Order: sequence, then structure tokens, then C-alpha cells
Amino acid sequence: MENKNAILNKVQMSLDTMRPFLQKDGGDIEIVELSDENVLSLKFIGNCSSCSQTNMTSASIEEAIKNYISEIKKVVYVD
Repeated sequence: MENKNAILNKVQMSLDTMRPFLQKDGGDIEIVELSDENVLSLKFIGNCSSCSQTNMTSASIEEAIKNYISEIKKVVYVD
């Protein structure tokens, strides 16, 4: 299994492909933590933290990350 830093680097690269769409609306997303069980915690920031489309966006982001990075078991969002 890859080490945590390698997985986080892949997550960062995956998020970087989605960032322009979030930043266009004045928001962004950041990595909070990757647990030892490979549960990824993310946080919406800026306008994304209060956007009504967050549920749809978060589902798309989770799907993309889990498809690209098989080590990720679950994605959770924190405030």
C-alpha cells in the first residue's frame, strides 16, 4: 500500500483539476485529514461553504477521487 503522503499527493492533483470550477464561484476545497483507515476529510471554503449546490458538488468530487485513488475508502466533509 502506498504511504500517506503519496495518497495525499494524488488527492491534491485530483482536487486541482476541479478547483477552477470552485474558484470561478469564489470558493475552494481543502484537505483536512487522511485517516489511517484511508477516510479523507475535506472542507469547502469561501462561497462553497454556504452554496446550495454543495451536495451535488461533493458527490461529484467523491466519485472522482474514489475512481482515481482506489486507496480512498470514504470521503467526508467537515465544517
